[in-house]
Amino acid sequence: MAGAAAGDDAGMDAVQKRLMFEEECILVDEQDNVVGHESKYNCHLLEKNLLHRAFSVFLFNSKHELLLQQRSATKITFPLVWSNTCCSHPLFRESELIQENSLGVRNAAQRKLLDELGIPAEDVPLDQFIPIGRMLYEAAYDEKWGEHEITHFLFIVRDVELHPNPDEVADVKYVNREELKELVRKSEAGEDGVKFSPWFRLVVDKFLLGWWDHVEKGTLSEVSDMETILNMKKE
Repeated sequence: MAGAAAGDDAGMDAVQKRLMFEEECILVDEQDNVVGHESKYNCHLLEKNLLHRAFSVFLFNSKHELLLQQRSATKITFPLVWSNTCCSHPLFRESELIQENSLGVRNAAQRKLLDELGIPAEDVPLDQFIPIGRMLYEAAYDEKWGEHEITHFLFIVRDVELHPNPDEVADVKYVNREELKELVRKSEAGEDGVKFSPWFRLVVDKFLLGWWDHVEKGTLSEVSDMETILNMKKE
């Protein structure tokens, strides 16, 4: 492992290198059962194709606008693309392996909202995250790197102060539905360099606007389905 870091990855940003080699992701099967653990680095190598657990947070403010983030330029996969509020991985540690009520994933989300956006835990209480569902997908970034994940979707409605970490985040913005649709149009037209993460685009195309209705009505719990795993893999 150290040889790889010193060799073809010598140009990797120091912060990203540390995260890639020190953090251990949770390996799962296609039913999201834990089967092991592996470094974040190995989990994102296309040649290994390791299925691992991830999460995506969708944070809305009290005006029901969705917070988007643009991933930093130093990210190994999908740098400078726009995505939902926070996307990362629960780690192979006791607090983030708890299955009951998605508590492990909620703990991981709370940790990364602080790491990436400077939002303290008390501003995003664990009991305010609403698990909506899970999605199995894969996406290649280039010939070396990619994603192969079961992503847990967490929604939360809170007004928060943001202090983005430049190692993780290049930019942030709140959008309403129409503004998001315009960003999608620009990405499809190749305007203003707007690009989306593949997982966020899948959610936008398939599910998000329907879920957004329930954000506005305060009825998210009615559409929560943590039994089904939405299979979006291309066979």
